[in-house]
Amino acid sequence: MHNPFLERSFHIRWSELSAEHVVPAVEFALADAEQKIDVITQLAPGNVTYQNTFLALEKATELLNETWAKVSHLTTVADSAALRDANNVMLPKVSAFYARIPLNAELWLRIKQASGQPAVAQLAGEHRRFVNETLADFRQQGADLPADKKARLEALQGELAQLTQKYSENVLDATNAWELIITDEHRLAGLPLHARESARQSALKKGFGSEAAPAWRFTLPMPSQEPVMLYAEDASLRQQVWQAATQVGVQAPHDNRELVRRILALRQEKAELLGQPHFADLTLARRMAKNGAQALAFIEGLHDRVQLAFARECRELEAFKSEQLKTPLSPLAPWETGFWAERLRRTRYDFNEEQLRPYFSLSGVLTGMFEITRRVFGITVTEQPAGKVEVWHPEVKFYEVRDRVGRHIGSFYTDWHPRETKRGGAWMNYLVTGGKHHGTRAPHLGLMCGNMTPSVDGKPALLTHREVETVFHEFGHLLHHLFGEVEIKSLNGVNVAWDFVELPSQIMENWCWERESLDLFARHHETGERIPDALFERLVAAKNFRSAVATMRQLTFARLDLALHLRAQDFADGDISEKLKKVLSSYLVPTDPPAPTMENRFTHIFADPTGYAAGYYSYKWAEVLDADAFMRFKREGIFSEKVGTEFVEKILSRGNSADPMELFVDFMGRPPDQQALLTRAGLL
Repeated sequence: MHNPFLERSFHIRWSELSAEHVVPAVEFALADAEQKIDVITQLAPGNVTYQNTFLALEKATELLNETWAKVSHLTTVADSAALRDANNVMLPKVSAFYARIPLNAELWLRIKQASGQPAVAQLAGEHRRFVNETLADFRQQGADLPADKKARLEALQGELAQLTQKYSENVLDATNAWELIITDEHRLAGLPLHARESARQSALKKGFGSEAAPAWRFTLPMPSQEPVMLYAEDASLRQQVWQAATQVGVQAPHDNRELVRRILALRQEKAELLGQPHFADLTLARRMAKNGAQALAFIEGLHDRVQLAFARECRELEAFKSEQLKTPLSPLAPWETGFWAERLRRTRYDFNEEQLRPYFSLSGVLTGMFEITRRVFGITVTEQPAGKVEVWHPEVKFYEVRDRVGRHIGSFYTDWHPRETKRGGAWMNYLVTGGKHHGTRAPHLGLMCGNMTPSVDGKPALLTHREVETVFHEFGHLLHHLFGEVEIKSLNGVNVAWDFVELPSQIMENWCWERESLDLFARHHETGERIPDALFERLVAAKNFRSAVATMRQLTFARLDLALHLRAQDFADGDISEKLKKVLSSYLVPTDPPAPTMENRFTHIFADPTGYAAGYYSYKWAEVLDADAFMRFKREGIFSEKVGTEFVEKILSRGNSADPMELFVDFMGRPPDQQALLTRAGLL
């Protein structure tokens, strides 16, 4: 059938991908995959081989994978009622199909029979890894369950897919539903000029105010919210924005509280069906942490090492506010912490992050980042002319990536600024997995999305340093995909253990702090001057300002996640937030009033059937890996072609072709050392 979603052209015709094509395309791709799996299940037991079982199963879902990837991507960047409806019609069917694969008794029989063949036993390298991973996948997802439990597991998976999709929609809709219109300019005192102008332009676009009588519109995406929380002198303005942000997911018609309870119950039931005590052990069995207890021990161990510094930093901020206002020492309100922390940083280091913004035009950051990766990893990134390749929105750009010998290793899209039809946050994803096949190598296709500070009045988009880190972070994920040289697509690129996947992304952030690399892209957008030495020194001096609080914030999210997925039964009734506050009492910044916990808007762990659920610890786990691995670049040169080549050959190109610890040790010559992280954070 002719359907644009089914076309497998490398250059996707986005203009033709409309909502009415979704259902017929996905139904066709599902039928195609079913038919190919049926061929495997009908093989005579004596005729099974590695090629007609394992490799045939790998190929069976390729069309469905690519078709569904386009649908899923559009729901995140071009949301509409028609697309959402079509997605929600097919989501349960797609989820149920993938859940059925390991529950197919005839398929599992052929897979097991093939795995016992002498030729399969002789396999080595990535093909041996593929056999082992496939067998583990089937067992972990219920292949050995009796028929009644398989049926329940399949139904449960479908329900989880629907509930987590609804959770995600609620967060997006609640975020978009809130706006604050200010007409009194005095309330904007302290806000940077770019934030004021952006808010004024936003108001005009929505029909508020005029050039003669301006109004200012504030919303919840970070480019609008963050400047208010850090700089607005009007405490009531900060309180309004903070309260709106914390109410996402807890107010009708976008209330996620019962969804959270039901998702947790289903995950716990799934774990028990599969013979595990809780979802954490089920999820982590094949990750680096191995089980929930080890993940928890890792988080609690870091917590204990930073707790004294965390308490000291909290007291320092309270004392600073008390001294500045000549008021008694007391806990801050939660909408005060960012504001007073920024004031303290400015006082202590004479440093304001807004001073750096003129040096970080988005175009300059990208050009510099591409130059860094040219030097280190040997790739050339070239933006394609507008109109040469179709995109899904006029702001989207398309790039081509070639390696040292001119080989086209992949291409990618970028989509950097907020829209109401686009979900929040920043992410990397992929649409096509190329790689090696029969002596040839096809290019990969990926994308990077974000919600960065947009341009105003035709001026360049000027980023904060944290936004620059985010751009580098997502490009690290993208490089992991683009460099993939694994023949088995499901083992390629970012398809690795979730506590390993952040190593390539987080290591890239390190180049945002080095003078040599900053000089390649941190140039004043008007004068072309590099960051002055004095300002750079203040940036570095302030790098670890309140690093214990920042560390504890990440540990809080990880501990919350593990609490919910290690002991789901404790949250089956009652107020989940209040129960979590008790678990997190030594992790949370003491405020008055206490801040609510964020489980109702925590899309990392609740917007996907699995996602980062029981795995949010991965960010800190991978920080240990990246801090340690970057020490090698520091020793041998941050632009070292030798080290960069080894990182590509031993990490980025290998995907999940070997155990992640084996890959890390191959690159570093030893297991990871936690000291590097604590040293980098100034906590030793």
